[in-house]
Amino acid sequence: MTEQLIDLRALLVEREDFEGGMVSKVQEALAQGGRQVQHLREVVDMLNKRLATAAPPQQKKMHLKLGVAHYFLGYTGAAVDHLQKSDGPLAAFFLGRAHVLRHEYAEAVAAFEKAEKTGYSAQQVQLQKAGALRLQGHAGEAKAILTKLKDAAAHNAEYYYQEGGLAEGEGDAPRAAKLYERAVELDPRHSKALFQLGFLNDLQGNDTEAIGFYERCLKYPPIGKGVLYNLGVLYEDNDHYDKAADCYRRLAKADPTDERAKLFVKDAEASLTQTYDPGEEQVSLQFRQVLEVPISDFELSVRSRNCLKRMNIRTLGDLTRVTEAQLLASKNFGETSLDEIKVVMVAKGLRIGQSLEQGQQYEFRSPRHHQQNLSPEEQAVLSKPVSDLNLSVRARKCMNRLNLTTLGDLCQRTADELLEAKNFGQTSLTEVREKLRGYNLKLRGD
Repeated sequence: MTEQLIDLRALLVEREDFEGGMVSKVQEALAQGGRQVQHLREVVDMLNKRLATAAPPQQKKMHLKLGVAHYFLGYTGAAVDHLQKSDGPLAAFFLGRAHVLRHEYAEAVAAFEKAEKTGYSAQQVQLQKAGALRLQGHAGEAKAILTKLKDAAAHNAEYYYQEGGLAEGEGDAPRAAKLYERAVELDPRHSKALFQLGFLNDLQGNDTEAIGFYERCLKYPPIGKGVLYNLGVLYEDNDHYDKAADCYRRLAKADPTDERAKLFVKDAEASLTQTYDPGEEQVSLQFRQVLEVPISDFELSVRSRNCLKRMNIRTLGDLTRVTEAQLLASKNFGETSLDEIKVVMVAKGLRIGQSLEQGQQYEFRSPRHHQQNLSPEEQAVLSKPVSDLNLSVRARKCMNRLNLTTLGDLCQRTADELLEAKNFGQTSLTEVREKLRGYNLKLRGD
């Protein structure tokens, strides 16, 4: 039996009034699929035409309808503009929610307070206000609100979602996951709880589960940017480049000013024409790991060790980027030391100058990247975890694949080495460089 579609035109255009129960009908309609999203866009066009000729009293009602419609379509700027031109508790409540999506938390709190004063459900307002305060950095105030609501909101999905947000902020991911799961049990359409469950699984490398939660989010607008970005990256990681490109196109269409989305579209579309050999990537990874083996792991003579140290040659990879002549030009570095090092290199399947033969230009590492030559403050910066950079999901996954855990580890990599990683494109490289600049750091060779 075919599901009968809810008539959004009859709901929003033909009826003059608009109240909370009708919002639920809009949500139910959008959950019916993409056709309804297009239908809602058509309704928006109709309302805009009527707005142009409507009398002032009717204009406020139309602004309310348009504000809510734009909210669910993800056009938060337009939603705020329309809702500010309306009045009443419903307009104030959705104005607060639109501000939250725009990360305007102080404005959101003010709007929620206005909604409660004008008669909107106190419990719903307080829960949303708690969320805005938490995101604003006022976790204590948010916790106080939730404590007061604990008994009254025992069966409210939003309550468990907000409690989950507090738990996650405190670093208790397992408890947060249980709270988000409870929220979804109470309301299977709770897209924010679904997103956080997707995100937590994403962080743990549970790609299948994460994709499932993110895909469920797509059924329940408004669809946040994070859903499409994270889902797109996961699709790429699992070689579904057509689906990834579709996610990024949706982002670019929703926000034509989002240059990052445009670059991601290009990356995903380019991948559609590329072939990938996982065996080849594994060999490449193993080779890079050998190149990173420190010279100190081998029992070289004191003379050899000291000469290499003076030249800032720390790894086997460094030896592949320098010539025999350069080594012999170093003071006290003779044929005996050269033969000694050749033995080590051959044992690892390498040659002195190998990378130069392959067209890779050697550059001595800057002493500032070696812990023993740094001040305590500089050492502290380089010891910071890569997670402090707050990289995008795509870039973060590449850091994990390359086993780069600290800023110091990252700074030892060249741009070309990073670009060798699967799904690490020019967009991710630009992001990494920008983040490192915030710490006055660079990639090796930059």
